[in-house]
Amino acid sequence: MFRKRSSLILCGTFLFVTWNAVLVLLLWGRAPLGPLGDGQRDPASAPTSDVMGDVIRMASSFESELEKQKEILSQILGHRSLWKPSSRKRPKVDVPGPPVIPILVIACNRVTVKRCLDKLLELRPSAELYPIIVSQDCGHAATAEAIASYGSRVTHLKQPDLSDVPVRPEHRKFQGYYKISRHYRWALNQAFRNLSHSSVVIVEDDLEVAPDFFEYFRALLPVLKSDPSLWCVSAWNDNGRDGFVDPGKAELLYRTDFFPGLGWMLLREAWEELEPKWPASFWDDWMRQPEQRRGRACVRPEISRTLTFGRQGVSLGQFYDKYLKYIRLNSEFVPFTKLDLSYLREETYRRKFEEEVYSAAVATYEDVKQGQLRGSGPFRLQYSSKDSFKVMARNLGIMDDLKSGVPRTGYRGVVSFFYRGRRIYLAPPPGWTQYDPTWS
Repeated sequence: MFRKRSSLILCGTFLFVTWNAVLVLLLWGRAPLGPLGDGQRDPASAPTSDVMGDVIRMASSFESELEKQKEILSQILGHRSLWKPSSRKRPKVDVPGPPVIPILVIACNRVTVKRCLDKLLELRPSAELYPIIVSQDCGHAATAEAIASYGSRVTHLKQPDLSDVPVRPEHRKFQGYYKISRHYRWALNQAFRNLSHSSVVIVEDDLEVAPDFFEYFRALLPVLKSDPSLWCVSAWNDNGRDGFVDPGKAELLYRTDFFPGLGWMLLREAWEELEPKWPASFWDDWMRQPEQRRGRACVRPEISRTLTFGRQGVSLGQFYDKYLKYIRLNSEFVPFTKLDLSYLREETYRRKFEEEVYSAAVATYEDVKQGQLRGSGPFRLQYSSKDSFKVMARNLGIMDDLKSGVPRTGYRGVVSFFYRGRRIYLAPPPGWTQYDPTWS
């Protein structure tokens, strides 16, 4: 707009000067009208009455045109402020940038938190988009010193209440679980309320992350926000041991009714729902209860994006030696932000998943166990009771425990895993409708 106005003004000025120059040259080109010598006129050169009339009319027109040109020039000069760019600051249009996804590291008394932080800092693509917050409980000096060594690269928060939690006498041995639950509540309040973040990825201090850990959560944040049937995204596969996952499907994601934890994303809206009723202990099992889950699912990967290296802790290594230390950590970077993840939407996913499961060939436990399956699969292995599920799961090497009736990694009662190079669905009979909370 500024360039167009400037061009018009310059063009008008040029026409004004040119027009007046033409008029002056025209008048100068006329014969002079004045006395000769002693005031006698040369009869040969005396103008006729017609020439005099032309001159008078031309002079009148010239005077009129001159007035018009003066007015035009005055208008042009009145727009001098447009000849130069305005010095006034134009209002800036704020274009929303990519959302910030903070990583909340829950720490206590393990100096090996450095292994966790080293890997996060090594793989973090942006300090601005992925601020790392370390929340420390326990008051352990050596751990505090290890965290402080990172300086401004991390934010170090210290849980102020280090006192014992009052518990019933029979729960004294679970004091650690009570303190963990208290710490989680305090740390999540810091992230969502004091620091005003809209989402957070919770990472325990004994976790190592995969190369595409940040990419994974970046891609799934809009999926989580847009689908009310989801309430978390986890980086963990409970049955993700070598030999039980498809190594060629690093990009494969699932919906699961089981809350996995171990590197998981939560939105502020979900925290505002959970915080008022947050439990005094065993917060993860509490999350798996139907009253909290409310029919919602989480997203989890085929191949885990976290690996736990913490054998020692309040759980005293439960499951670690048999399952957890064999979990396969993904090593292949998957560009999740460039993939179409719409298949995870509830209606689409449920329909396709159930169609694949219940159209798969039915296999017997013996054939699966002994490797006598024919064909590339997938295959469906059916259970009909809690006991039959637990027997087959345990003997095939996948986790057999249930929480509020939900098996680990289960979706609509189905547990998907790899066995001897084939996809197996350990599934309830067709027509399944709901979990039985007594199966625990």
